[in-house]
Amino acid sequence: MSGVRAVRISIESACEKQVQEVGLDGTETYLQPLSMSQNLARLAQRIDFSQGSGSEEDEAAGPDGDAQDWAGAGAEQDDEEGLVKFQPSLWPWDSVRNNLRSALTEMCVLYDVLSIVRDKKFMTLDPVSQDALPPKQSPQTLQLISKKKSLAGAAQILLKGAERLTKSVTENQENKLQRDFNSELLRLRQHWKLRKVGDKILGDLSYRSAGSLFPHHGTFEVIKNTDIDLDKKIPEDYCPLDVQIPSDLEGSAYIKVSIQKQAPDIGDLGTVNLFKRPLPKSKPGSPHWQTKLEAAQNVLLCKEIFAQLSREAVQIKSQIPHIVVKNQIISQPFPSLQLSISLCHSSNDKKSQKCATEKPGPEDHLYVLEHNLHLLIREFHKQTLSSVVMPHPASAPFGHKRMRLSGPQAFDKNEINSIQSTEGLLEKIIKQAKHIFLRNRTAATIDSLASRIEDPQIQAHWSNINDVYESSVKVLITSQGYEQICKSIQLQLNIGVEQVRVVHRDGRVITLSHQEQELQDFLLSQMSQHQVHAVQQLAKVMGWQVLSFSNHVGLGPIESIGNASAITVASPSGDYAISVRNGPESGSKIMVQFPRNQCKDLPKSDVLQDSKWSHLRGPFKEVQWNKMEGRNFVYKMELLMSALSPCLL
Repeated sequence: MSGVRAVRISIESACEKQVQEVGLDGTETYLQPLSMSQNLARLAQRIDFSQGSGSEEDEAAGPDGDAQDWAGAGAEQDDEEGLVKFQPSLWPWDSVRNNLRSALTEMCVLYDVLSIVRDKKFMTLDPVSQDALPPKQSPQTLQLISKKKSLAGAAQILLKGAERLTKSVTENQENKLQRDFNSELLRLRQHWKLRKVGDKILGDLSYRSAGSLFPHHGTFEVIKNTDIDLDKKIPEDYCPLDVQIPSDLEGSAYIKVSIQKQAPDIGDLGTVNLFKRPLPKSKPGSPHWQTKLEAAQNVLLCKEIFAQLSREAVQIKSQIPHIVVKNQIISQPFPSLQLSISLCHSSNDKKSQKCATEKPGPEDHLYVLEHNLHLLIREFHKQTLSSVVMPHPASAPFGHKRMRLSGPQAFDKNEINSIQSTEGLLEKIIKQAKHIFLRNRTAATIDSLASRIEDPQIQAHWSNINDVYESSVKVLITSQGYEQICKSIQLQLNIGVEQVRVVHRDGRVITLSHQEQELQDFLLSQMSQHQVHAVQQLAKVMGWQVLSFSNHVGLGPIESIGNASAITVASPSGDYAISVRNGPESGSKIMVQFPRNQCKDLPKSDVLQDSKWSHLRGPFKEVQWNKMEGRNFVYKMELLMSALSPCLL
């Protein structure tokens, strides 16, 4: 060893806990560290007071052996404490002195310890529990204990997983109930137009983006719902977002259209409510603000339509001026016919809710007119958007070519006015109301005739595909049991705005006015002509000869409704003849002509002496038609022809 002095190194124990046991699943069981008092008691327990110090052992070896011990251990002490010089004992009683000193020290320590224990002021002695050695167990017991620990570890893992799953489910439910304001705002933005102005979020309910010029701003504000206490149980319909609409758009509104006559008559349309919706109720799965905004937008639409109608009612010049009083527009499409358009707006108070709870009738809503109003207001908005003049050359303006020509091929003033004139919203609604009224009146007239007159039968087949201002119906006049024979009367009625056009089977066209009496008289005359046409078709089937036929007879009494028609047919042998005259008002009259040889009451003539003149037919005799058997006119005529026809067997 060199003479360099050794360096002291302090070694500290690791602070890690000691592992007591490692389970089969890898779980480690640690020993709890001792407290400071327990550590001091453990160290004091390790002191062995019976063992002497190193100096006493050295002195007990004798003075002669000291030099040898020090010489032999010199190399080892050089490594630990450096160079140690040899010092021999100074006097022979040195070992005795050292032993007495150590004994005195131990006695002093013992005295101090006994005094401290007796007084119990500074320290108390507690017994230290020593870990008893576990008793030896059998292999089966050890295996059972290991399985029990493994099952306990697995159960603990499963319990921790179940706890985590329960916690995640609970958090998901809380997130579902407490929806985030931003996510709800995103849903609102997907359906409505929003913008941020300062610290506020504003939305737009108007139709300005579609071309509307209505001055109402139609702005609503998006606010955060803070009326609920989050500490309490959150209701299922809770929404963190709410909307605040203007007070004049709250509640519900609809347009009421009433078409009435001064006296009850055929074809009254009655009263219908347009754009009427039930009380706002949130649909399952939809937010409450959606229903609230839809109701407010419906109120705004009704106000816009009524404002446009009121503006046009004042500007339009008609023979009978329109009347605008508060929220009502009164017009007269036809004489003694009144069209009333009213705006009904109800708030959310209790009285209006009681009135709204009344169940509407089945005909209280006219969806066709409501749909047409939607189309009209959409067309009006489109015209507003397309009214902007695009840049174009000044030498070649847009428009019809004939408007830029001169001479005989150019447009005159009336044609130019007809091209440039545009109908307003009120005029279109009035035209539609006229058409609806005229169509209902026509249907009522046909139904009344069909229920009142059983022979002949009248059938109406309405077309499902109609125009806004025109409808068509096919009218068939037939006799029961003879539908295949009697197909002569087939009419096509084209119902317009102010008139009804009748197209016959042969192409003739007759125009009728809006008066229901004209249509009723025309149908009665056609039903009268049908009986004569039926006799003509039956005569062809029975083999009889048609001698004369006329739809307009000039003889006999004059009919107040149309004209009477007549036909004369003869039997196949020529012996008998039947003459039929039928009028819309006078009814049917049937005459039969017999041979002269069967007429006994005829006076003998001096002129007609030859027997050949006896085969001529005699005078006509009227048939008591009411006493004839048969279910209808054609069936009675068939029986009469069969009775007068000769038997071929």
